[in-house]
Formats: sequence, structure tokens, C-alpha cells
Amino acid sequence: MAAPSMGGVSLPRGNGQTVRLPRGASLTDLAERINAQPAALVTALFHLGEMVTATQSVNDETLQLLGAEIGWVIQVVSPEDEDRELLETFDLTFGDEEGDEEDWSSRPPVVTVMGHVDHGKTKLLDAIRDANVVAREAGGITQHIGAYQVVTELEGLERPITFIDTPGHESFTAMRARGAKVTDIVVLVVAADDGVMPQTVEALNHAQAADVPIVVAVNKVDKEGANPAKIRQQLTEYGLVAEEYGGETMFVDVSAITRQGIDDLLAAILLTADASLDLRANTEQDPQGVVIEGKLDKGRGPVATVLVQRGTLRQGDSIVAGDAYGRVRSLLDEHGNKLKEALPARPVQVVGLTSVPRAGDTFLVVEEDRVARQIADRRQARIRNAQNASMRKRISLEDLDAALKETRQLNLIIKGDNSGTVEALEEALMKIEVDDEIALRVIHRGVGGITKSDIDLALADDVIVLGFNVRAEGQATELANREGVDVRYYTVIYQAIDEIEAALKGMLKPIYEEIQLGTAEVREVFRVPKIGNVAGSLVRSGTIVRNSKARLIRDGAVVADNLSVESLRRFKDDATEVREGYECGIGLGSFNDIKVDDVIETFEMREKPRD
Repeated sequence: MAAPSMGGVSLPRGNGQTVRLPRGASLTDLAERINAQPAALVTALFHLGEMVTATQSVNDETLQLLGAEIGWVIQVVSPEDEDRELLETFDLTFGDEEGDEEDWSSRPPVVTVMGHVDHGKTKLLDAIRDANVVAREAGGITQHIGAYQVVTELEGLERPITFIDTPGHESFTAMRARGAKVTDIVVLVVAADDGVMPQTVEALNHAQAADVPIVVAVNKVDKEGANPAKIRQQLTEYGLVAEEYGGETMFVDVSAITRQGIDDLLAAILLTADASLDLRANTEQDPQGVVIEGKLDKGRGPVATVLVQRGTLRQGDSIVAGDAYGRVRSLLDEHGNKLKEALPARPVQVVGLTSVPRAGDTFLVVEEDRVARQIADRRQARIRNAQNASMRKRISLEDLDAALKETRQLNLIIKGDNSGTVEALEEALMKIEVDDEIALRVIHRGVGGITKSDIDLALADDVIVLGFNVRAEGQATELANREGVDVRYYTVIYQAIDEIEAALKGMLKPIYEEIQLGTAEVREVFRVPKIGNVAGSLVRSGTIVRNSKARLIRDGAVVADNLSVESLRRFKDDATEVREGYECGIGLGSFNDIKVDDVIETFEMREKPRD
């Protein structure tokens, strides 16, 4: 039975029948399912006030609106169902534990460290694994997820524990939630001199929602004003009652600085695991697990940090992780040592993938490279369709007040130094509450420096490029400057969120703007007594000015920001500035991590008149 004609073209009436479509399906996809002409669906949507081409990806609401108009129930398949159906076509499943009893063996507990910002989560992990992650983090805030395994002793036996380090700022809520999903035990860090804070409660809610045991580390007990008893009292309001008060939660007083209580904390983790959990896994099944972090390494290519959840991952396995695939070329532990295999609950870096997977993607091992490639290709097509979006004319953030009156849409490209931060930034931006008539759309996201192809994509329409801890490469910078593409650089994630939110709400009126002065390539590094390392450099562009602000770039990524050119010399003479084409010696004060081929970029912040 045909529906009444719309624009001279009739449509088959569905009479309440259900049609299943993937996210981002086009009108052509729908037409094939209901035996209709795509042109007829385009016309039908036009009469409903939507202008969409036959091959353009359509959002869920528009598909369902069209379906209701022509009598069909449009059911958009969830990403989880899509993936399950995809794997079933290859006779694969994810997450089903099975096998003989003798194939099962005990595994280490996987621990996620959570808590309020500045309560000492990363320093506590530093004390456990004798590393110093904080010193490399902008503003002292952990910017990406890492996974580490440490070995401790309990009752005379050496026992490994796997730690997942989650970021500290509230914009990384999604990462913390993901951490709770892959973890067995949560260590809730609370500062003894500060008490329970909003993010403490937020982290606690994530852990309780995941139904995992909690061990409370009361940190900074060495500080003046520390009151561990107050922490125990405060947390009883949230259902965490200490063992000494008759409850079931273990509280351990620790100090990341003096290392007090570190061994007690590790013992508490193992005792909680032994008492509450049956931590066993099948080591003989096909390996499966979760991607904790993905990044692009210049020497090794795409590198994924994965947590094996079942089976034994070995070198040479054919692996598919999200929409990335490949053959495991090498397995590395957190110290860069090569491993032959990784058992359940072991975090390892996998080298050999064709692209960078996203944090939170599942991975599984298949029999053939061909199958891995087919699964990855189908996932890529599905993700591309779901993310496909229309774009409009080019603007900058400063012009947004006027431009939004016409476009009502802000398009972004996000590039970062690893997949976890890119995803967290995107999710945080998409949660910004603005007027219903204003749309924020991320048309592309990726790992690595900003390339010419990113700028080409931005040129296609009105796109602002955000670089998080990465910089634009040579040709990309020239093209962006020549064509007027707005490229924004950030090192702390909430600064990007605040600026985009201010722009969307029409409040952004910059007072200062960054003006690049010059760039210099490091040719040699000299050690000067009482001064430190001096970079023997060739000025590649502009002018290097003494006392100007500077940043150090290595392989397209920002190694250090907020530096200054504290000394500048031409041969043995001090200089106030050195122009393009000349050699000079540049001293960056107390910063000494300078290597040959690094790029020193100098700039100044100039006051910009208000509109």
C-alpha cells in the first residue's frame, strides 16, 4: 500500500513495521531496507523542514521523525549491538568466559586510583613505582591514563598488583568511569588535611556504581593539620565504614612524601582482593582485553597500552582493537622491556597496529590478519558514518558572536598527544550546555601533530583546530596562516573547555593574543658550568629575542611550555636579538632537557584591543 504522494513521488507505507539501521545511516540505506526511492525520502524530509541529501549521514532523531511520517518504526542499533552483530558474522564473541577448569589460574588484582584533584594520587603512585609523572604534567594534573604493575610481598609470597592511573581533573570524568569498569578494586585517595571534596564523592559514586571493593588511602598524614579520624567520620556518610569502627572498608594512613604506610596500602589491597574477590582468568582462550591508552610514537608508529583480561597475548598474534588492526610486532612492559607474552591483568604496550585505537576500545585476537582487517574496516565505516557531519563557512573564535547568528554551528578538529586525552576533551566539550539553536560538532579527531591534511579538512568549511600538547607541522602552519584557519594550542584540558564554552556563550573577548616571534632549530647542545645546557641553534624564521617567552617542541609535540630565553649569544658576545639565518646560543634558564633537532619557538603575548 502506497502512502500519499509527496512532491509527486509515493512512498511504501510501513504500517508499524520495524527497520533496524546503524548510527549515521543515510536516506539511501533506509530506501534499500523499505524498497523505496531515495529521492522520495529526500522529498519527504524536505516537507518536514529538513534539507538532507540521499547519501548524507542522518542523525537518529531525523530518521525516527521520517519513519513516523511514513509509518515505519526506525530502530537505531546501539554501538554495542552493532559490534556484537559484527563479531557474530565472524563467529566471534567478546567477554564470554568459558573453558576447562584446569585452564583457569589466579591473576593479579587491577587497581584504579581515584580521588579529588591535588590530593596526591599521582605522587602516591610515584612512591609505589618510584617514578615521577607529576613533573612532566602541565599544572601538576595527570593528563593521560597509564597502567603499571608492581610486585609486593605478602605472607612471604611475591604478589603482583596492576595499577591504572586515572587523571585528576573533573573534565576527565569519562576516563575515571572507564577506569572503574576495568578494575577490580578502587583506591580512594583523600588528603588528611583537606577532607572529602566534590571529586572525592564523584569518584566514590563511579566505584560504587561499578560494584567494586574500595580501599581508602588517607594521604598527607605527615602534614600539619592532618586529621585522619575526621576522614573516617566523613566517609561514613557515604557508606564507607572503617574496619576499626565495625565496618568492612580498610582505611590506610599514608604519606606519598615520606613513604609512610605504602607497604600497608599494598597489603590492604591484596587482603581486600583475597577476601572479596575470586580473581581467576582463563589463560588458554583467545586473548581479549581493553585499550587503556593509544599514542603515535615517531620511532615505533601506533602504540597501544592494553590490559589483557583473558587469554595470553603473544608476539605475532593477529589483533584488532577498535577500528585498528595489525600483527603484534613486540610487547613491552611499562619500563620498555620486551616481553614474550602477557597473561591476564597484565598491562602491556603493543607495537604493530596500523592506526591508533581509542582509549576504552576492546581488543581481541583472531586467527588471520584478513579477518582482523575486515573487522577493523567495518568498524571504521560505521564510526565514519556516525561522525559524518555537514560544515559551513570558515570562522574564528573571535568572530563567533556574529558568525553564530548565521551558522548556529561550531565545527572542531581535535588533535592530541594520545587517544585518551582526545576522547576526554571531546566528551567534555560535547557536555557544554548552550542554547538549543547552537550546535557544537567535532568533525575529526586524531593522535599526533596537526598535519596539512587536517588544515585541508578545516579549509573545506568553517572549522577551528584544537591542538592538545601537539603543534602544527611546517606546511600545516604555513597553510593555516595563509588561509586564515584558526588553530588553537592547549596544554591543560580545562583551559580549552573554558575557552570554547566562553565562545559558545558569547563571552569570549580576548585581551591578549600570542604573537610568534621566531623559531630556531637546535644543532648542538653545549654544557656550560654554572649555567647548564645551552642550545647551539640556527634561527629558521623570524627573530629570537632575549627574555621572550619560549616553548620546546620535539617531533611535533610540546615538551615544555612557559620557558623564557634567559641568555642569548652570538659567538662570545651577548645579543638582544638574532635574526633569521644566523646562528646563536640559546639558554632556557634552569631547563636542561634539550636535544639536537628540537625546535625552540619564541613568542610574546600582546594586548589586543576590545571590539
